[in-house]
Amino acid sequence: QVQFVESGGGLVPPGGSLRISCEVSGITFPIYSMGWFRQAPGKQRELIAVVTNGGAKHYVESVKGRFIISRDNGRDMVILQMSSLKPEDSAVYYCNALSETGSEYTNEFDSWGQGTQVTVSS
Repeated sequence: QVQFVESGGGLVPPGGSLRISCEVSGITFPIYSMGWFRQAPGKQRELIAVVTNGGAKHYVESVKGRFIISRDNGRDMVILQMSSLKPEDSAVYYCNALSETGSEYTNEFDSWGQGTQVTVSS
């Protein structure tokens, strides 16, 4: 059974940086594209960063140039390095494996981890 364990969130001032991680188990990690999602209060969960099984990276416009996604296939982990953080980045962050349909990515699995809370505030 797949498991996602996110960690590394916290409170950071605007303009600050944070690195969050997700440990994955129960799947053959290297064959999957992976993504970071986030969900702010009252909003839908959105996919914000993708790293494919081949190492290609994609970002939504709102985080492009500020966030960097990476993966460690030896440790079955996906990492998100966030910098120049803004209050609107505050959310619970989740990871999941991805399936690709045409040009769109969606979560491969219906199960989610507990997420990690990122709060950007002075």
